[in-house]
Amino acid sequence: MKPIDFKVSGFLFSGISAGIKKDGKRDLGLIYSEVPAQVAGLFTTNKVKAAPVQLNMERMKRGLCQAIIVNSGNANACTGSQGLRDAKRVSSLIAQQLGINENLVFPSSTGVIGSPLPMKKIEERIPELMDCLSAEGWMNTVEAIMTTDTFPKIEVATCRIKGRRVKLCGMVKGAGMIYPNLATMLSFLVTDANIKASLLQRMLEKASEVSYNRITIDGETSTNDTVLLLANGRAEHPILNQMGRDGEIFQSMLFKVCQNLAESLVKDGEGATKFIEILIRGARSKEDAKRAAYAIAHSPLVKTAFFGEDANWGRILCALGHSGVRINPNRIDVFFEKAPIVKNGMGVRPRLEEKAAEVIKKRSFKVTVDLYQGKSQFSILTTDLSLDYVKINASYRS
Repeated sequence: MKPIDFKVSGFLFSGISAGIKKDGKRDLGLIYSEVPAQVAGLFTTNKVKAAPVQLNMERMKRGLCQAIIVNSGNANACTGSQGLRDAKRVSSLIAQQLGINENLVFPSSTGVIGSPLPMKKIEERIPELMDCLSAEGWMNTVEAIMTTDTFPKIEVATCRIKGRRVKLCGMVKGAGMIYPNLATMLSFLVTDANIKASLLQRMLEKASEVSYNRITIDGETSTNDTVLLLANGRAEHPILNQMGRDGEIFQSMLFKVCQNLAESLVKDGEGATKFIEILIRGARSKEDAKRAAYAIAHSPLVKTAFFGEDANWGRILCALGHSGVRINPNRIDVFFEKAPIVKNGMGVRPRLEEKAAEVIKKRSFKVTVDLYQGKSQFSILTTDLSLDYVKINASYRS
């Protein structure tokens, strides 16, 4: 099979081991645009924000970015004024090496909260990081952002704008603390499209609503969640500053890439053995549908039942009952795929329940709940809650 080409015109990548991680794997990555790129970004909604998030939210206001320096193994979160100084120091060193303004460098971190960045290790390895920069270095950068991930998460797509070929490449990391309004995730997307930052931001927000904000593993929102989209204009089509037909073409490509990346996050959920879509339909409002979906997806009792392959539908109704959503308990249907397991708020006959029970033995399945209260619906992707999830997070710092 032909290898995937991750090269994007005008972008260089690097990823090395700086000794931040105990296992010696890659933990320091760099993305560099040969020219200043228009940038769009989304950041954690957690009020406890890591130092690089605070810095990047300020730098975002200029609408330009030329380099992303990222480390794994240390979140640089809850590190006070020292953490902010360290984030600035790292970006300043990268800027000096690249010969660019330090305000065009966006630092990013992921890993254990509460420990200062090992600055000596990082500073010593920056020259190597620079030496390794290349158009083919994409996968090294991807490896450098991984923490408990079990596989690299990457996507590539192309389209044509004004007759010019446009390429979009995206990477994401994250396996736990996954929850809408971003997650313990870092996602970096680069394109050679020529799009104004203000429009790029609107496009990213739209794409996030149907991708990164439609997933949940454990209901936790991290301190470091970051999505950055860089567009350096090297495709050389006329600049886009409003949606229009060409904007819709790029938006469609961005939707696809972000949705696939988000799906890969859920499939690699910490300790996950099940990949589950939960669809709520027949709600009075979209907000009701959304709240009901989260109530089911976040319920430890529901999630552990899925892990145990127990078709315990009572737990689903229980989650709905305390969700705050307007329901009529006597008018709720639940399906596992197309197999009914609840009709009018009561369990179906044993033979039908057996068919539904077979569904949850699969690796991937869909749960549909019909509330019969209106016409609104909402779906999210989630996982089960396994013994391995507990083990991973019980010893994350050790």
